[in-house]
Amino acid sequence: MFRRERSIPLRGSAAALCNNLSVLQLPVRNLTHFGVVHGPSAQLLSAAPEGVPLAQRQLQAKEGAGVSPPLITQVHWCVLPFRVLLVLTSHRGIQMYESDGSVMVYWHALDAGDASLVQAVFARGIAASGHFICVGMWSGQVLVFDIPAKGPNIVLSEELAGHQTPVTDIATEPAQGQDGVADVVTADDSGLLCVWQSGPEFKLLTRIPGFGVPCPSVQLWRGTIAAGYGNGQVRLYEASTGTLHVQIDAHARAICALDLAPEVGKLLSAAEDTFVHIWKLSRSPEGGYIEVEHCHGECVPDTQVCGARFCDPSGSSFAVTGYDLAEILRFSSM
Repeated sequence: MFRRERSIPLRGSAAALCNNLSVLQLPVRNLTHFGVVHGPSAQLLSAAPEGVPLAQRQLQAKEGAGVSPPLITQVHWCVLPFRVLLVLTSHRGIQMYESDGSVMVYWHALDAGDASLVQAVFARGIAASGHFICVGMWSGQVLVFDIPAKGPNIVLSEELAGHQTPVTDIATEPAQGQDGVADVVTADDSGLLCVWQSGPEFKLLTRIPGFGVPCPSVQLWRGTIAAGYGNGQVRLYEASTGTLHVQIDAHARAICALDLAPEVGKLLSAAEDTFVHIWKLSRSPEGGYIEVEHCHGECVPDTQVCGARFCDPSGSSFAVTGYDLAEILRFSSM
């Protein structure tokens, strides 16, 4: 069971975007960082365990070329082997900051030359894999940036072409240096999933076709892909083969966020039906099949949920954001 904890106030509501919450836990300093997008700005907040807000910072989208202020599409902390970077994506480009948002270390402007006049240009979907950061594009491409251990000498090392429609989300997990291991998965507006092996050159291992609805959020855990879809379903696939193991009719409306607590295999799903559910994933010792158990359901009444994340690797607490809700809701296990 989970109970409501003290909420963290926001300066404004979270924008109605999927995956609109990023969480970075700093156990050494006993702090948790939260990042939320609203329009042309992103709010960064630090909070103590009791939910007391200690610091706030507001980051603006870099203007780039254009007349209207650019809208931010996502904010996400990328934990790399030697550093943590905060990545902002918008309709103009990709901004990378030191983890506290104090210094911008890299700017990549989007090239709208390939877009038709009616096509929106944006970046969306952010994840770290080893010393790479992957960012999805409106064109279906995924940009791979090689990140040095320190300093601003970030290099665009590769452009992955696996999708025909805009990328929605990217998930990764450490490959532990094993050969041929699927450690990156990318999702798009058509529901297609592409599974990759990261490295100096990324390799496309398999494609998992969509079925007519978008896949706004995706996660990867021990070789299992968890994908949340616009029809409220959560599907679990074998990453290496693309085999469907489990299909859960988890929500009555579109899923807007998935998250995983890697230490315990807990999966969090949040959707536009105002519910947040927590599931326990495991593999049966006999056949190696994926098994799912429902652990908890939480209703956030009268709220269009747009972001939800675990606040620790053991899944004992989570946070939720909603459109027109000027606070981050926090829940912890009793």
